Formats: sequence, structure tokens, C-alpha cells
Amino acid sequence: MYEKVVIIGAPRSGTNMLRDLLVELPGVGTWPCDEINYIWRHGNVRFPSDAFPPQMATPPVKAYIKGHFDRYAQRHGLNILVEKTCANSLRVGFVDEVIPDAKYIFIVRDGLDAVGSALIRWKAELDIPYLMKKMRYVPASDLPYYALRYFGNRLYRGFSGEKRLAVWGPVFDGMKNIFQNHSLDEACALQWAACVDSSERDLNRIPAERVIRVGYEDFVRNPVGEFARIANFLGQEVPSGFSDKLSSNVSSSSVGKGRVQLGAAGIERLTPLIKDTLSRHGY
Repeated sequence: MYEKVVIIGAPRSGTNMLRDLLVELPGVGTWPCDEINYIWRHGNVRFPSDAFPPQMATPPVKAYIKGHFDRYAQRHGLNILVEKTCANSLRVGFVDEVIPDAKYIFIVRDGLDAVGSALIRWKAELDIPYLMKKMRYVPASDLPYYALRYFGNRLYRGFSGEKRLAVWGPVFDGMKNIFQNHSLDEACALQWAACVDSSERDLNRIPAERVIRVGYEDFVRNPVGEFARIANFLGQEVPSGFSDKLSSNVSSSSVGKGRVQLGAAGIERLTPLIKDTLSRHGY
């Protein structure tokens, strides 16, 4: 028996930070790669977005994904298996169909700060070690599809005037056409809002005792208190000395950094696109 914990958040919202801290607790672990989106998409690999409706969690799909969870937890003797894939922010209902006993940690960051950070990832160079870690979890039958898609994505970057990837991060419905009417930073803003809005809607349908909400800014400004709150939600005790680790390794220096990068003109242009989502979360 083990507990499944799914971290939900838009890209560049502190999901990696939170996962990496949680797996420092005794008996808590995760996959040795950034995300397992390839596993989540198996059986639906050609669906045009990451926004899977719950009915796409067919019995074979559920058995395949849950089998990966069970085998990994058993192989490593885990009490808690933490999963973090940003694309799950668009399909929480689907995830809950697959693992209906999961607990969720929903982390939200200022959307304008997240946009500033995401812009860097859209234009990032090839990171082969990072890619190889993720490729270990590509189902063999899906490998040709992903190889072709990855090659096309990199080829696009080479010829793009903006030197950006064709696609990066969670793909929301209609995202592939978004650049017909929007700049890259506007697309990033809309991507953030789509992830947060979809997560919020689906998590509101899940019993409150299985969901905890965390503000990125609250966490980095008070890591000891916020981590203790999360640990309590998971029924865990924070080990002696762990508070010192939190205080020394968690920094609030990125708060406001994305807004500075966008500048006043960028903020003025992007805010109307996502103002409702920003407002609902206190930004």
C-alpha cells in the first residue's frame, strides 16, 4: 500500500521545487526524470492536445498508467509516490479517473512572473541529458511518433524568426493556432491561464480533503511554515533539521522577476488577456 500524490501547476510555477523537496522526506519518491507525460498519453498519443476529458481514461489506459505507478512504488519501497507533469493541469478529471485515490497539491504562481520564465524555455537550446532521462519512459510503440514530432519541433526552431519551438509545455485546445493572432509572450500568458483555469475547475469537483492549495509566493517567503502545512496534509512529520534545509535552499528572489523582464509595456499588454485568472488568485 502506498499513497499517490499529484502536483498540479502551470509551467514555471514551482512544481519542480515542490516535488524535489517532498522526495527528501523518508519513504517518498518519484521518477528519475522531470515528467512522465509520455506515460500519461499512452493510448491517446495522437490526441491533438493535453486536455484529455475523463472518458478517455478507458480500462486499458487506466491499467497501463496505474501499472507504472504500482511497479515503481513497489520496486523502490515507497510509502508515497509523487508525480509532477505540468500537462496534467489541463486534465485533472482524467487523472482522477486513472488514480481516484490520489491527493493533489495545487500550486499557483503570479501568471506574469510565470510568463517571463516560460519565454526562456520556449527558446531553449537542446538539452540531451534532460531528453534522454525522459526518453526512458516513452512506450516503445509510441517512439516513432515522438521522434518525428521532436525532430519537427527542433527543425521549426531552426527556421523560426523568433528562434522558438513550435510547441512547448502543456498543449491546450486551440493552442496550435494561437500564433496566428498572438505573439509568443501572449501565447505564454494564455497557456498559463488555460492551465490554471482548467485545474481550478476540475479540482473544485474533487473532495476538499484530497486537495491542498499553495501559493508560490507564500511558499518561497515562508517555506518552513508552508512545507509543514503540506506535510501535515500528507500525514507526514517534518524531520529534525529539515527546516534549516528549507530556509537555505528556498529563495524568494524570483518573485517579481518575470514582471521585470516583461517591463511595464509588456505587463500592460498581457494583463487584459488573463486579468480574470490573475484576480481570482489575488494577483
